Amino acid sequence: MKRRFRLTRSTDFKRVRRSGKSYAHPLIVLYVLRSEHPVTRVGVTAGIAVGNAVRRNRAKRLLRAAMNALLPVTVPGSDLMLIARSPLADSNLEQTRVALSSLLQRAGLLSLSHDG
Repeated sequence: MKRRFRLTRSTDFKRVRRSGKSYAHPLIVLYVLRSEHPVTRVGVTAGIAVGNAVRRNRAKRLLRAAMNALLPVTVPGSDLMLIARSPLADSNLEQTRVALSSLLQRAGLLSLSHDG
């Protein structure tokens, strides 16, 4: 994911977590906060509950890959925070993409051209 599409500062993560609306799925938690930026920015995190460093990094890689596929059909102008839950590390990319797609759809962030 390119740098302009990422949340990079801890203050951004805290702001989205504190003020954003959350949507939950058994694999992922999504926080959404509308912003003034012309693009959608995404932050990815996995806590210690997901597992050791290998499992956390796998979960974050899955989230980034799934988000890269969905970013072109996402409505711009929001800051998103994706939090991995423990079952995510045992999932595959397709399961992750379906879970993320359903969360984005519930949040109203998928454009009408998306057919998944």
